[in-house]
Amino acid sequence: MQLSFEDIDAVRVITIGESRIDAAIAISFKDNMRELTDTGPDRVVLDMTTVDFIDSSGLGAVVAAMKQVDAGKKLELACLSPTVAKVFRLTRMDTVFAIHANMQAALGGGLANAS
Repeated sequence: MQLSFEDIDAVRVITIGESRIDAAIAISFKDNMRELTDTGPDRVVLDMTTVDFIDSSGLGAVVAAMKQVDAGKKLELACLSPTVAKVFRLTRMDTVFAIHANMQAALGGGLANAS
């Protein structure tokens, strides 16, 4: 599981370097996310630009990552592909996460749910 991060002002941007979040990488995703969110800014934005597939295990891993961030921190999502955005809509997880259409909106704080 490839994850990288960059702190931009008061936001930790975590970029996923995989095209899929599925059962094969769900556990390593959760573990890596825990390491990257234990420290750093209170706002965390997960850049999902490269992700074009997510299954139920992957969705569960993203939800688990949200639940494991410290109290007072917030995990947001950005740059969902149409396919991934559809999974979040169908499971109503788009009502749980702040979802930004692009990184500019995420860093500017403007919400724009991906369609």
